[in-house]
Amino acid sequence: MSEQPQRPTIHYPVDERWLATLVEEAIEPERPIVDPHHHLWDRQSRYLFDELLKDLNTGHNILSTVYLQCGSMYRADGDPAYASVGETEFVNGVAAMSASGFYGKARACAGIVSHAELQRLGAGVEPVLEAHVRAGGGRLRGIRNSSVWDADPTIVTVPTPPPRGLLGDARFREGFAKLAKFGLSFDAWLYHTQIGELAALARAFPDTTIVLDHVGGPIGIGVYKGRRAEVFETWRDAIRDIARCPNVNVKLGGLGMKVMGFGFEERDRPPGSEELAREWRPYLETCLEAFGVGRAMFESNFPVDKQSCSYAVLWNAFKRFAAAFSEAEKHALFVATACRIYRIAPGASA
Repeated sequence: MSEQPQRPTIHYPVDERWLATLVEEAIEPERPIVDPHHHLWDRQSRYLFDELLKDLNTGHNILSTVYLQCGSMYRADGDPAYASVGETEFVNGVAAMSASGFYGKARACAGIVSHAELQRLGAGVEPVLEAHVRAGGGRLRGIRNSSVWDADPTIVTVPTPPPRGLLGDARFREGFAKLAKFGLSFDAWLYHTQIGELAALARAFPDTTIVLDHVGGPIGIGVYKGRRAEVFETWRDAIRDIARCPNVNVKLGGLGMKVMGFGFEERDRPPGSEELAREWRPYLETCLEAFGVGRAMFESNFPVDKQSCSYAVLWNAFKRFAAAFSEAEKHALFVATACRIYRIAPGASA
């Protein structure tokens, strides 16, 4: 029997001692921030409410956050179709703890984006969405089905890789069509080679709000390693095209992930905010030129981006990038767009 290839590691452990070798004070510590994308989990590494609070209290003025699905705390018992409702229940509990005010002014998980099996259940996903809405206690804002797929088997960023062409699948679209009934948005995590698939979905469902996560995932590893200029051109053209869909918004972040290929996590010392702002500028500028500040928002993507830098350094990088922007533009990128898309009030739970 031939030996099966080993699946690449998905989540890389955070090296707190490595991160501690570079410490920065928060720039503009009074500037309000809504962090519209972070996770909570206890697998391979632990990042639960305590760990999130430590990052939220590193000098920046974090008013509230939005939780993004990552397969945490699924129900072990009962109908498998409803297993993901456990994630919503878990996160809503964290949100309730934060809303008590006992843990500080930041309102963690004020909005929740969870998961439902849109392809497997198709139109039958409706009662599952109803269960998520009930479990969310008024905080559920959207659903995410990751569609990251590439022909290179070494490029894996989710525990269970989705099938090729998920967003165009007829049964998936039957499930997707149910989101509008519940007023739910859709977050999309995919690679730059798949942005066109999301654009087609957006045009087919113009009344459903879509959020493109992590600047559209320009890959920098595997077969794409050493081809940054070529990838950038392909990615840029796709970004300009999908931005023509008025129902699509973009998250500015995720560039600290290993899949992006910057290699920060391999260094002896982590990068500072000046370097991050410089390296990420072409991607952030391209997205803003295409979408405008009204459809773009900075995100932390923690703890995944914690592979590359600390929470304090990450937000410093975004502040350095936006330094020359007007106050209205800064407010949109750091607060207003996230609040509009996820229907949350800064500093308050749902």
